[in-house]
Amino acid sequence: MRRLLALLLPLALLIAGCSSGGSNGPTSQSAGDVNAFSSLKVTPGDKAPTVDFAKPLSVSTPTIKMVQEGSGAAVKAGQSVVVNVLALKGTDGSPLGDSFSSGQPQKVPVDDSLKQGNAILYNAFVGAKVGSYLAYATPPQSADQGGDNTTTLLILKITDAKDIPAPLKKPEGDTVTPPAGLPAVTEDSKGIPQIDVKGVAKPSQLISQDLIKGKGAAVQATDTIVANYVGVNLSDGTKFDSSYDRGTPATFGLGQVIEGWTKGLTGKTVGSRVLLVIPAAQAYGDQGQGQAKGDLVFVVDILGVQ
Repeated sequence: MRRLLALLLPLALLIAGCSSGGSNGPTSQSAGDVNAFSSLKVTPGDKAPTVDFAKPLSVSTPTIKMVQEGSGAAVKAGQSVVVNVLALKGTDGSPLGDSFSSGQPQKVPVDDSLKQGNAILYNAFVGAKVGSYLAYATPPQSADQGGDNTTTLLILKITDAKDIPAPLKKPEGDTVTPPAGLPAVTEDSKGIPQIDVKGVAKPSQLISQDLIKGKGAAVQATDTIVANYVGVNLSDGTKFDSSYDRGTPATFGLGQVIEGWTKGLTGKTVGSRVLLVIPAAQAYGDQGQGQAKGDLVFVVDILGVQ
């Protein structure tokens, strides 16, 4: 269920990426076909709310509206909001996912990336009070676009809002000596990790080894992290990806990456440098993706959590 919601919310963000929103302001802003929510009623419960609306619900453009205002502090631009999500099919109200009941809320950074990618969600979050319920509907998407040709309705409850600590520039913590038999990791003159896979055996299971043990917060599976990384193929050491080559750390949700990253980084701490040796089955499979083929090796520097 957590995995489903981790996919649903980013999909909704992507769908709305081409829509335009109003100007930023101190209060939460509605946008889109808000009249479609005229029959919508959200009743809070012990876990997920009860949601009633005239069916079928259909919108032609991404639509968002506050349906119940909370009593907590107002969300500020630059913070990270914690939201519980109830996802419903607009045709009949059947559930698609529920983080209220699973106890796995989603974290959404209310930052410039969200503002550029989804202005209406950004403007709805900024100024909304903790405890508020927002209704967010996206128009039908075809199967090729990851949808099922029906409107999707997300009921979002803002449960918390926190300031986002500035990410580290590089890993910080205690150096850890790894056991023998793992890929050797050194640094070049610029501090960029270099990975030597010569003589390393194929992994029978995921290996997640600290090279530097950070002293920051532990990463949760639902977190969005900021990280630098280098990835190579175990078979021949060919580098297929590196955030260092792009000159900027990557930001991504741990629920939106390969299984080896999700499982290998969950529980690790901010400031850590982690060596991941990932079997193909927990990466891109035997078929690979692009230049990433078979078993993979990554060095990941966890610089921050949003």
